[in-house]
Amino acid sequence: METFYLVIVLLLFGLAISDLIVGVSNDAVNFLNSAIGSRAAPFRIIMLIAALGVLVGATFSSGMMEVARKGIFHPGQFYFNEIMIIFLAVMITDVILLDLFNTFGLPTSTTVSIVFELLGAAVGMTIIKISNSPEGINELGTYINSGSALLIISGILLSVFIAFTVGAIVQFLSRIIFSFDYSKTIKWFGSIWSGMAITAITYFILLKGASGSSFITEKTLILIQQNMTLILFGSFVFWTLFMQILIWVFRINIFKLVIMVGTFALAMAFAGNDLVNFIGVPLAGYESFKAYSVSTGFSPDSFLMDSLQEQVKTPTFFLLIAGIIMVITLWVSRKARSVVKTTLNLSNQDIVNERFESSLLARSIVRQSIYASNWFKSVIPKRMLIAINKRFDPTFFKKASKKGSGISFDMIRASVNLVVASILIAFATSFKLPLSTTYVTFMVAMGTSLADGAWDRESAVYRITGVITVIGGWFFTALSAFTVAFTVALIINWLGLYGLIGLVLLAAFFAFKTHALHIFRSKEEEKLEKVKSSDLLLNSENIYTTCNQIIISTLVASSALYKQVVNGLIAEKRKKIKKGLKEIKKLNKEVKSLKNNIHNIIKRLEEEESVESGHYYVQIIDYLREIAHCMTFIAEPSFKHVDNNHTPLVKAQARDLSDFANKLQDYFEIIITILSSNNFSDIDKSTGHMYSLVDNLTKMRKKQIKQIKKESLNTRSSLLYLDILAETRNLLLYTNNLVKAARDFVEYKKLGIIRKASK
Repeated sequence: METFYLVIVLLLFGLAISDLIVGVSNDAVNFLNSAIGSRAAPFRIIMLIAALGVLVGATFSSGMMEVARKGIFHPGQFYFNEIMIIFLAVMITDVILLDLFNTFGLPTSTTVSIVFELLGAAVGMTIIKISNSPEGINELGTYINSGSALLIISGILLSVFIAFTVGAIVQFLSRIIFSFDYSKTIKWFGSIWSGMAITAITYFILLKGASGSSFITEKTLILIQQNMTLILFGSFVFWTLFMQILIWVFRINIFKLVIMVGTFALAMAFAGNDLVNFIGVPLAGYESFKAYSVSTGFSPDSFLMDSLQEQVKTPTFFLLIAGIIMVITLWVSRKARSVVKTTLNLSNQDIVNERFESSLLARSIVRQSIYASNWFKSVIPKRMLIAINKRFDPTFFKKASKKGSGISFDMIRASVNLVVASILIAFATSFKLPLSTTYVTFMVAMGTSLADGAWDRESAVYRITGVITVIGGWFFTALSAFTVAFTVALIINWLGLYGLIGLVLLAAFFAFKTHALHIFRSKEEEKLEKVKSSDLLLNSENIYTTCNQIIISTLVASSALYKQVVNGLIAEKRKKIKKGLKEIKKLNKEVKSLKNNIHNIIKRLEEEESVESGHYYVQIIDYLREIAHCMTFIAEPSFKHVDNNHTPLVKAQARDLSDFANKLQDYFEIIITILSSNNFSDIDKSTGHMYSLVDNLTKMRKKQIKQIKKESLNTRSSLLYLDILAETRNLLLYTNNLVKAARDFVEYKKLGIIRKASK
């Protein structure tokens, strides 16, 4: 029997390694987003500093392990076999849930998940224990540490409000002091601000956090506490003077140093606070097994786990191994970067392709905020309002962001994000409260974004919808963590070894499927990124060449997809149409991305050519967008028709549509040849060909109307057929206009070359 439970302990540690990997992938956003978003240093340097912080912070988390042992339930009320079931249920659930959230790039709370998983599994086992008790549900409080659980949960929820508010206030004051153009103010206030920031980090991380360390002695802690004031004053003086020397003598941007120190501190605070979420439960299982193995005369279902009530120092060896696994994951995890993207998108200072659509609640919040803003503007004196607006004028940032692509916000905001978040997290850690680092860092970032004017009239509804989605995901985490852990605990208790094997295989299957899904999503995002990166390289010289390549690739895809959808409709091949529709949606996304980037592209074109080149570029993108829409309006109703098992097209309809699809493909080939060769001498012939096809469509439509009048055709298939003919006509007209726009663009470029040569 002891061997069986040893295998369970090894399984717990195996799940812990998996949990560390998926957990760090989720929580990397907490300490990477500010440094990456501000481009304070090369990516490798940022990762190196974060990795060092994680490794050091891992050894400071010993005290936090108490939460997993006795923070949620009273272990002395459970037998050894019951405790092991609780721990297994928690770890299996945690791996599945965190991996699922990471796959979709949504930052969730590992703290909330572990707390509610412990609660759910413990409640599940308690219900089994009290099912035959005369007191029933009233006995629940004997087993569940409800006071501690409520304190932890309320602390986590309160942290959301505090983090957002503090982040907004500190960012507002920082921007008032420094403005966006901080090249002058940094000389006078930068050193003081940096000295305060690093001193605060020193106090809360290196001093307060030391109380949870696995290697600092009691004597050293007392010595630190006795000299606290002297250490803080000395730290402030040293850092202020040091920063001032860097500004005056070496002309270094000290905010870069603050961001690097903040990244280290936040990575350290993350490891100190959140390591319990990944290895706390397996270590508690290990301690339980040690206690049971030295007992005599007890069976697993008769040995109470009072030993878990005692305070135990976690061996530094385990903490270091966990830290090393976390560091390796940081370097290799692609999912970590997906989660980082979500926060950067929601806090970006400039206009971006918004990931979220607007929602009713977001629109209502923005509307009320506008009313409140207008009221404040009417109350505040005009001179003060003008002065404040000058400090928040982002013109300088927008000029700077053009030079360094990929900058989401400036270093003032990045440093505020890091300093405020690290202080709040470290403060909670020092009191052994498992504060959610994800909640704090995310809400601080959102608070600073709001205060910095990043949520303007153009982006507010989308950003707020994103925040609501993420917060809603947090509540879903709590509910699903409790429910799944509760269910898993019951399954293991009832089915024993068979249930355990089945659940482990299920977890492995989930991990495999989510990994495959993430690879697929990553490839799709890479395609869109390639489109965006090609946009960034556009200039007056290569804009036509790039446009031409986009036109050709769109028309090649449209030609093939049109035929695929039509053939799928005729043969009632649901999967074939569905596959075509999926490809058309991808095409729509790519063209929409081009459309959304028009503003930035026009701004990058040379002044003398920007109006004409910009005009042709906008015209071409508009026609591409309409072509993509036509393809969607053909494919979607076709798929619904077949998916709903409606009456298929009659033979005459199918024959005419199939013949026309072949003619359309021939027309597209002629157009593609013209565009590829840049020889528009045959454009009149292609236009004549297009009008011939339009006439063909008109004849097909008249023929269809005659058949309807005879009442010999099904209503749904007739309407679908007519809709396809109408959208195909639009497709032809937009394609013809697209080719004409490309011809006009070429002629304009030729005239430009002649003008330059004559000069």
